[in-house]
Amino acid sequence: MKNILIILISILFLLPQITFSQACMEATSEDGVNVIGYIQPQYEHSFLGTDLNGNSLDESKFYFRRARLGVTGNIPYDFSYYAVAELSPAQGGASLLDAFISYNRWDPYLKISVGQFRTPFGLELSTPCHKLHTINRSLVVGNLSGPFRDMGVMISGSTDEKKIFGLETKDLLSYQIAIVQGTGLNTLDNNRAKDILGRVAIHPFDFITVGTSYRFGKHPTLVTDAPEDERSRIGIDLTLEHKGFMVQGEYISGSDVGSYTTGGGCGDELTLHEGSVNRNGFMVMAMYKTKWNLQPVIKYETYDPNMDVTARENPDFIIQNTITYGLNYFFNEKTRVQINYLYNAEENGNVEVPNDALLVQFQTLF
Repeated sequence: MKNILIILISILFLLPQITFSQACMEATSEDGVNVIGYIQPQYEHSFLGTDLNGNSLDESKFYFRRARLGVTGNIPYDFSYYAVAELSPAQGGASLLDAFISYNRWDPYLKISVGQFRTPFGLELSTPCHKLHTINRSLVVGNLSGPFRDMGVMISGSTDEKKIFGLETKDLLSYQIAIVQGTGLNTLDNNRAKDILGRVAIHPFDFITVGTSYRFGKHPTLVTDAPEDERSRIGIDLTLEHKGFMVQGEYISGSDVGSYTTGGGCGDELTLHEGSVNRNGFMVMAMYKTKWNLQPVIKYETYDPNMDVTARENPDFIIQNTITYGLNYFFNEKTRVQINYLYNAEENGNVEVPNDALLVQFQTLF
């Protein structure tokens, strides 16, 4: 596996590249410090059925899904910086989210970034939160792509306008490769090993992009006198676009030996569990941007928390299926509202659990 990674990295260095940024938001000016950020107030209604007396168990709440504030800018010569804090009480209050320095001498072909950044794995995780087509990322992404942020070093780039094999599409090949601690957001390292991960995307024609991702790491074990635990992830994704239509799909598979984690998304706690497990899942999503700034969206996703389990009586190992019916309205390029209805269905052979939800999220950028 190490030889494969060395060969892949060598090939990428031999190809002409351009920057594929990890920053959620870009600078609005070349001069001085740029203040950036966005807020996402959200309403959530959970349909939880009724109790034995027929009383409704539904829950509803308003909260800030995200409230982010940061700065970005350029330093003569060849350097740039990016730092963003999460301020939402729903995400645990004020905390450092992203903070990294980038060396851009070979931009647009190669960028080197050091600090804490969004980890480069998969399609939905690579999509900034304020550009997601549905309010939530898929469950398989939340459980198998985490930790979403980590500290380390990353190289990134793409081919920009370069022609390869006669193909003329912009960013024919893009890549991101990182070495990170593997412990997650604002967490110190707990061993000498590091996680190696990355994503490569090919865009041969204007209407199609294919990506593949990989991650591998070793971590301290929960079992006495046992070797270090191993965690590996592999993913593949596809995007098809034609005028206002877009179809996206993503599959992720994960193998954990010794222990495994759940969560680790935007503000979510990364939880460690003892035991080996094989997990997978996928999502397929279609949408259409109309001339009235309306964008209907439908997404189907499934997540299997333990592929080796045949009986599904244990609620921790129930296969989760969700259909999201969504509608996005764009007031302008910086303000939008998203409405999602989540139909959740569990595959455990029992009566379906009442846990559907209605989400409404407003967003403005600054």
